[in-house]
Amino acid sequence: MNIFKYFGEIFGAIKSLWAGMRVTGYYFIHPGQIVTQKYPENRKTLKMTERFKGEVIMMHDENNQHACTGCGICELNCPNGSIEIITDKITNEAGKSIKIIDKHIYHLSMCTFCELCIKTCPSDAIGWGQEYEHAVFDRHKLTKVLNHPGSSLRKKPSKEPNQE
Repeated sequence: MNIFKYFGEIFGAIKSLWAGMRVTGYYFIHPGQIVTQKYPENRKTLKMTERFKGEVIMMHDENNQHACTGCGICELNCPNGSIEIITDKITNEAGKSIKIIDKHIYHLSMCTFCELCIKTCPSDAIGWGQEYEHAVFDRHKLTKVLNHPGSSLRKKPSKEPNQE
């Protein structure tokens, strides 16, 4: 009985090898369907897919305004502390104290790309960027401030009362 098991395992291995070679042979005969990118030769024309997780970025509009309120939910949900939010309190025109972000710091070298910060952001202020080249000689270059210099919080559109 052991000899049947032995030859059965050999037959199973050959069958598995043949299945893999069929796929390889198909793409060898049909080269137009290959999805492999010729990086770095095509660096200028390379487009990443929309699902690509390059790095966390904060979206800014044309007026250098963002939607981050500095609530800190992304910082709390980050499992390894790759996000730091430094806030400041200012007084607005109405005399009310409001919180603004001073720096939204992102440590790319510590990020595991789990997306918990992006999924839990209540204002959809952060998202995935398309940058993919992060090879540096100094790790400190992988620490980024996400809010642009001079940026401010985007004003929410005021709801006007119905005029009937």
